[in-house]
Amino acid sequence: MSATADDEEVAARLKSLRDLVAYHAARYHRDDDPEIADAEYDALVRELVALEEANPALVMADSPSAQVGAAPSSLFAPVVHRVPMMSLDNVFSPDELLQWGQRLERVIERSGAPASPLRFVGEPKIDGLAISLRYEAGALVSAATRGDGRVGEDVTDNVRTIASVPAHLALTAEECPDVLEVRGEVYLPISAFEELNRRQAEAGLRLFVNPRNSAAGSLRQKDPSVTASRPLGFFAYQLGEHSGGAGGPDGAALSSHHESLELLRRCGFQVNDLVRVFDGLEGVAAFCEGLEERRHDLDYEIDGAVVKLDDLALRRAAGATSHAPRWAIAYKFPPEERTTLLEEIMVSIGRTGRATPFARMTPVFVGGSTVGLASLHNEDQVHLKDVRPGDTVIVRKAGDVIPEVVAPVLAQRPKASRPWRFPSTCPACGAELVRLEGESDTYCVNAECPAQRVQRIVHFASRGAMDIEGLGESRVELFVTGALVRDVADLYLLEQATVQGLEGFAELSARNLLEAIERSKQRGLARLLVALSIRHVGPTVAAALAGEFADLDELRAAPLERLAAIEGVGGIIAASVVAFFAEEPNQLVVERLAAAGVSLAADRPEDSGRVAKVLAGKSIVVSGSLEGFSREEAEAAITGRGGKSPGSVSARTYALVVGADPGAAKLTKAEALGIPILDEAAFLALLEHGELPGGG
Repeated sequence: MSATADDEEVAARLKSLRDLVAYHAARYHRDDDPEIADAEYDALVRELVALEEANPALVMADSPSAQVGAAPSSLFAPVVHRVPMMSLDNVFSPDELLQWGQRLERVIERSGAPASPLRFVGEPKIDGLAISLRYEAGALVSAATRGDGRVGEDVTDNVRTIASVPAHLALTAEECPDVLEVRGEVYLPISAFEELNRRQAEAGLRLFVNPRNSAAGSLRQKDPSVTASRPLGFFAYQLGEHSGGAGGPDGAALSSHHESLELLRRCGFQVNDLVRVFDGLEGVAAFCEGLEERRHDLDYEIDGAVVKLDDLALRRAAGATSHAPRWAIAYKFPPEERTTLLEEIMVSIGRTGRATPFARMTPVFVGGSTVGLASLHNEDQVHLKDVRPGDTVIVRKAGDVIPEVVAPVLAQRPKASRPWRFPSTCPACGAELVRLEGESDTYCVNAECPAQRVQRIVHFASRGAMDIEGLGESRVELFVTGALVRDVADLYLLEQATVQGLEGFAELSARNLLEAIERSKQRGLARLLVALSIRHVGPTVAAALAGEFADLDELRAAPLERLAAIEGVGGIIAASVVAFFAEEPNQLVVERLAAAGVSLAADRPEDSGRVAKVLAGKSIVVSGSLEGFSREEAEAAITGRGGKSPGSVSARTYALVVGADPGAAKLTKAEALGIPILDEAAFLALLEHGELPGGG
């Protein structure tokens, strides 16, 4: 290919990238309706920048790589920013962060300013909507979106409805600056977002995609009462224009960023409590990685960290490019949302017969792993999200959470698309699928359904139940298909000669599996109750039942009223337990398990009797890693003593137990509510006596 042809190909790709980046920037910043996930947008921008750097002769002055945000919409009056609201360049790894720091040092050295040592401030990168607030003589006079960095949208009336935005600065008249511009992020708490979507679902309305879009859409309402109905929050993180009063003319008395944050706090703004100051980038890199680990403990979404040079004089020396300051960088976390093609909607049948729709998608790397399947939960969720085969969809995987399809990209929906309909018959056995009145779930009512049988056995063998190592779904399917196992009791009748020689089994692997099955006989009553697939009975309920009865026979003989009176059980669960053991097939399975030598007794030390209920009525939250307990063991120790161990702190929490690396949100909330915070030694004393240190 000739040089001319190469140039034409590069120029064509540059034009395509510029058009794509500009289009998607407008969808995100102006319309609050992105079509692609942040990770795909970042990839387009990186490709555009790299191609422009390699071909400087083809760079255009109006390239979106040099632009900030998007042009403001015509829905609101324009506001000119006295100090431009710039965007941030991104890095994606500790190495790239270090390289940015080294470039910054060289820039400062060339300016003639002293470059060492450099101090940095690390902050969570809130995934919300950037806002500029202008105060004159201490009173809020205007609020504007970022817009294109030079001109934003006037959203003053809407911002006035946000409780964490003060109408007047909390300063004396003498302290108040003549002008103080405060920059920060408007966000919607995750708990509020979930509640908003719950109300949408109840009303049969389309679900909101994520908290960021919900916050932006809430703020850009023409009717401020709509904004007021949504509990938006605001984190202040930067000063813009600043003249007179506190800090002196143009903020001259402020020498560092962390001092400006303290000023913002004194003014009455909420400044994020995870902000930290560091000498050198080594601590900053650890801060970024630690923030990523605890991002799901927070009640607001973050998509990275922001690292800023602390010294304001050195910031001025470092300067800025056309669109971003050189003295700050965004450290972006791995993407938790990506777009991909939804190829087919299928239905799986679980151990209780519940029919769950799921999406089979073109595999995509998201949330640290390659995802090809994602849950769609139930029929109502499919219709509320209106996802269809052939759609380009946003798929989300956050931490260890099961991947889910968030929403379709409607602009890319095929014209021939039709809504998906839930099947009327079971895909495994052909029996009728029934949706119970008042419930959102649909069930296969055939108890002999082979899919249910497989899933019941898989669950019985799972780690949280009887923990039979080496008995996964493929091996269970092999045994069921070969008519070797029809129910869980048949597992204990398997013999070496039968298993050895089956596909995937040699002498050693067969012996290992049979030894694992034999060990499972002594798991105890609580694990057995979980394993039996009784509806509504999970580990917490099972532990409560096992703490009340000596063995399964005593539990089965107990009347409904006694079961319902147990802390943490109640009427619905009690009725489910009674109904389960009233069914003849379940009675036969239990009798055959007992005949095979499976222990039906509660697992208690011989000489200790029943554990005293010293924590009855008390709610104990555990956060972080304990040396003497796994998370499950700590929760079992609490519930076994009559207490509750929820996953979040509330005003009803009796104490918070913290180990290594506790969740920041739980710790902060406990401190704010005045809830006692215990270390592991105090936790052990609490388990023994049921009282806080000092007799509280």
